[in-house]
Amino acid sequence: MLMFDYKLLAALAAVVEQAGFERAAQALGLSQSAISQRIKLLEARVGQPVLLRDTPPRPTELGQRLLNHVQQVRLLERDLQGQVPALDENRLPERLRIALNADSLATWWAGAVASFCAEHRVLLDHVVEDQAVGLKRMRAGEVAACVCAAERPLAGARSQFLGAMRYRALASPVFVSRHFQRPAAAADLARVPAVVFGPDDQLQHRYMAAVGGGEAFVHHLCPSSEGFVRLLQSGLGWGLVPELQVRGELARGELVDVLSGPPIDVPLYWHHWRNGGQLLDELTRHLVRCASDWLLVD
Repeated sequence: MLMFDYKLLAALAAVVEQAGFERAAQALGLSQSAISQRIKLLEARVGQPVLLRDTPPRPTELGQRLLNHVQQVRLLERDLQGQVPALDENRLPERLRIALNADSLATWWAGAVASFCAEHRVLLDHVVEDQAVGLKRMRAGEVAACVCAAERPLAGARSQFLGAMRYRALASPVFVSRHFQRPAAAADLARVPAVVFGPDDQLQHRYMAAVGGGEAFVHHLCPSSEGFVRLLQSGLGWGLVPELQVRGELARGELVDVLSGPPIDVPLYWHHWRNGGQLLDELTRHLVRCASDWLLVD
């Protein structure tokens, strides 16, 4: 029977989480050659590769399953430490890697998790992904949980609806007056620059299709929630922005709606491993309980 050597699995997790062998070695206090040897030994024991030597390295299908196992073992070990006083005395704060979209990180997330992290001595490693594709990080075994727009959970995981973020199509008054001689129509938006978060961001495309403007339009790319708003304020383009993020700018008239139509609400779901232990269960209950302070739940 194959017995896991958790030093080898820790090396695999570090390489994926730190996006390379050199940083993994620094994180574990080892030499880079020692990390390489541990990965090679793990692959020899399981009889197949666990990493694709890309830049950054990516787990194989087996590597993903091993990473998922490591994530869950870490959380279960924390539960055991809390139950056995002798183990709990020198316990370090737990680190949780969580994938979430940049707009959540820029708006409601900090207020939702701050008290929980302080009470439970949790350190967070945030992995920023578009809300449409955050599950790929869980599938790859890189994170213990994620916030994304997909409802269906992965095998071995659960999903819980948190609420919806309301987005409005906004631009600066200067941009509107420069490009539109009359109230803007959906067809007008296709011929003026938009701002899109990144290549995986399909929100503007969905919005254009919903209002009848088609899916083809010119756009800037800006992979920063804060930078996104600054670009709109500067008059560089129009874009879909969380209402939560720009209440002040709207009140001051720095941003205005470009269409009179309805906003678009994006549902957000919390995904976590079923066997993630007490900490993930408690965090899930906490998020479900307090997310309605920021997100739309009706």
